[in-house]
Amino acid sequence: MGAAGGRWGRRERALLWTLLVIAWDAAWGQLRYSVPEELPKGSFVGDVAKDLGLELPALRDRGIRVASGGRMQYFALHGKTGHLVTAERIDREQLCESVQQCLLRCEVIVEGEMKVYEIEVEITDVNDNTPSFRLAGKELRMSETTPPGTRFPLIRAHDPDLGPNSLQRYELSGDEHFSLAVQAGPGGDQRPELVLAKALDREEAAFYELVLRASDGGEPARTGTARIRVAVLDANDNAPVFSQAEYIVRVAEDVPVGSLLVTVTATDADEGLNGNVKYSLTKITEKASKIFELDSETGALTIVGCLDFEELSSHELEVQAHDGGDLFDTAKVVITVTDVNDNAPVISVRSSLREISEDAPPGTVVALLHVHDRDSETNSQVRCSLDGGVPFRLRSSQGSYYSVVTAGELDREKVSEYNVTVRAADSGSPVLQSSALLALRVLDVNDNAPVFAETRYSARLAENNAVGALLLTVRASDADWGQNARVRYRLSEGRVRGAPLSSYVSVQAETGALYALRSFDYEEVREVRLWVWAEDGGAPALSSNVSVLLEIVDENDNAPQVLYPPAAAPSAAVSGWSGVELAPRSAEPGALVAKVVAVDADAGQNAWLSYELAKATEPGLFRVGLHSGEVRTARFPLARDVARQSLVVVVKDHGRPALSATATLTVVLAESVAELLSELGSAAATPGEPAASLTRWLVLAVAAVSCLFFAFLLLLLALRLRHWRRSQLLAASGSAALRGVPASQFVGIDGVRAFLHSYSHEVSLTADSRKSHLRLSSGSCCDTLPVRPPPEEPTPLLGEDPPSPPQPQPNTDWRFSQTQRPGTSGSQNGEEGGAWPNNQFDTEVLQAMILASANEAADGNSTLGGGTGTMGLSARYGPQFTLQHVPDYRQNVYIPGSTATLTNAAGKRDAKNAGASGGNKKKSGKKEKK
Repeated sequence: MGAAGGRWGRRERALLWTLLVIAWDAAWGQLRYSVPEELPKGSFVGDVAKDLGLELPALRDRGIRVASGGRMQYFALHGKTGHLVTAERIDREQLCESVQQCLLRCEVIVEGEMKVYEIEVEITDVNDNTPSFRLAGKELRMSETTPPGTRFPLIRAHDPDLGPNSLQRYELSGDEHFSLAVQAGPGGDQRPELVLAKALDREEAAFYELVLRASDGGEPARTGTARIRVAVLDANDNAPVFSQAEYIVRVAEDVPVGSLLVTVTATDADEGLNGNVKYSLTKITEKASKIFELDSETGALTIVGCLDFEELSSHELEVQAHDGGDLFDTAKVVITVTDVNDNAPVISVRSSLREISEDAPPGTVVALLHVHDRDSETNSQVRCSLDGGVPFRLRSSQGSYYSVVTAGELDREKVSEYNVTVRAADSGSPVLQSSALLALRVLDVNDNAPVFAETRYSARLAENNAVGALLLTVRASDADWGQNARVRYRLSEGRVRGAPLSSYVSVQAETGALYALRSFDYEEVREVRLWVWAEDGGAPALSSNVSVLLEIVDENDNAPQVLYPPAAAPSAAVSGWSGVELAPRSAEPGALVAKVVAVDADAGQNAWLSYELAKATEPGLFRVGLHSGEVRTARFPLARDVARQSLVVVVKDHGRPALSATATLTVVLAESVAELLSELGSAAATPGEPAASLTRWLVLAVAAVSCLFFAFLLLLLALRLRHWRRSQLLAASGSAALRGVPASQFVGIDGVRAFLHSYSHEVSLTADSRKSHLRLSSGSCCDTLPVRPPPEEPTPLLGEDPPSPPQPQPNTDWRFSQTQRPGTSGSQNGEEGGAWPNNQFDTEVLQAMILASANEAADGNSTLGGGTGTMGLSARYGPQFTLQHVPDYRQNVYIPGSTATLTNAAGKRDAKNAGASGGNKKKSGKKEKK
């Protein structure tokens, strides 16, 4: 009982050690399985998924496969169950002929995790081979003098199986003269020998037929047989003897076929036939029999096949020498094959990536390689490297495995594909090497913003363009690929003259073409500045912008506009522009008569104006300045010249085609105002004149106003007389009470006369126009009543006028100075002259007309339209265009026969009003309206 308990304890300990070894191997990534040979294809070997702790769904997702280092793939992995199964029928004797423990190694590669697990499968032997003899039979020759107990070697049986399944015993059947003896060799092999049990007698029997059986230990046992024929001969008492009991030969595996390895020699002391020695191989494997050949006569052992160190590194042969009497001797030949560097390293790609993102961090594994060299020792030492110029490096993983990892950042825009060449070289001489190519495509990441082809864009667009016209095309490129390189364009938000930018310009999102959404006018918009954004299709999207300048080019689309003379009424007989000017008949050649003032809204050459006289009543009487527009006399007016001259001035710009406008001037040749009025009256009485009715109504209005004015004067005089009479009565009744009242409170005839003197009729009559003005204005509101005379002088009541100062002589030189001439070209040289009428009444009337025109321009009541002091130019051409661009016709005008000087009365009035308060300005305006 105690012995049984001890054996059970030993079994438990052995089982425990076995489990510990399996667990240790599994923990270090190595599994061991054992399967018998000759299993059919697809037989179960082991549950790899369970032993490695892998889930079946994970196996399918991660990708798992089996790789073997040999040429044949003996195992496969079942994808659904995770079982390791046989891929081919395995013959242990073919794989491991002379190896006691037959192990096959393979690797399980998990591609998703880049892990490798080694598996060792032991192939156990089964009794699938029958013991066999190289020869079906053997003939032995024995001398009849051979003593009993003599031993004769028999042919050996060979069983490739191992252990109990190998050859176990020999049996001999046939005759009582012979028995079987089995000797154990140096390696534990059995050597059958035929033992002579009884003396032979050739005369009794010349031949004996025996059967040699070889049996293995399998279940059931297998048996092989060989026939032994014994011939009885005469006596032969000397056996051959080998010179060496063992021959050892070292040969390189690359020795050529036909080379001599060794020559075995044996000598026999007999003579004749009994001394003739022949050689034979008694122990040789089937593979060795295809490689080596022994000459039976000479004993030369030669090579007839190729040696391969990687398949079998040593061969052991047994050579037998026998003479003619069947006496023999045995020698052993050991052939050791030495390795030469005849195998290049083999690179196996166990797992690799086909694509990698360009933002992969350094150290990312892209391939798992296995490198193996079948040579041994120094010849099997392998060095691996990568061809230069690639951002990858090799990293040794475990054993013969290497990982190809990224060594730096990748940039698809520089290199989109890599062909990585892995080279493996051994340490033999000469060096053998091999290579493997890894193709890797770099996937794009949106890391590049669009880049415009130019830093800024500009385009010139002619005004009055068609809606939808192409302005220009901006282009941006993106170094990325696919959707990340798809560029779309848009406009940044902005405003042009208060309107959204999108109402002026649009951009095509795909092509970057900019189109005009409206027709541009150079006079409104000179240029448009905008920003165009380019955005790619990545996530997140990257963008950039560029400035675009659109310059509007002026076209000659605006005709010149005449500012002076003023525009004619729509019902006027003469179309275009018209005005009435006065020219003395005594005017000298070159005297300034009028000035045509015109502007052009265009710019540049399109706004250069030129003037020419297109039509005149007397063609040679007047001329027009080409660039100044000044109308001057070309000769002395003649008596035969009609008093009323009609001039048509054409104003042209320099555009292509040129645009023009006309101005019509009516110049009256008269020496006095009476003659002027007479000419205007005759013109008004003309039935065909459309302005006759207007002039008639103007004359009636002047007469009505004059009557009202004289009535007002009479009423004022009556009130004064009444007041004066009352003051006399009060003075008579109580003069003492009135002595304290100042005399300045009583206004007499001097005040009335001063009041009458301060008023003047200012009549501006324009022929051929429906706009005529009748104004009553005062030169000053502060000097209406004269200063109270000194108390010692009596104040006249009526009829007696104070002595007036002497009238100064008229100034005969009434020409304008260089800076006083009207028009934009007033600074140009020109000569004008003529006698001014010396009639005092005519002079005062002309003075009134000039004052009326000056006050009209100053008060903002000009018929040209517009605000105060701008002559209507600010509404059309902007606030910067004021009256400074139009000459002032009132500056420093000297009136012959009078001490008055027109020095821009409006300017003085404005200066006074500037110093006063707002209320004073209103009062001044009311008084002027009166």
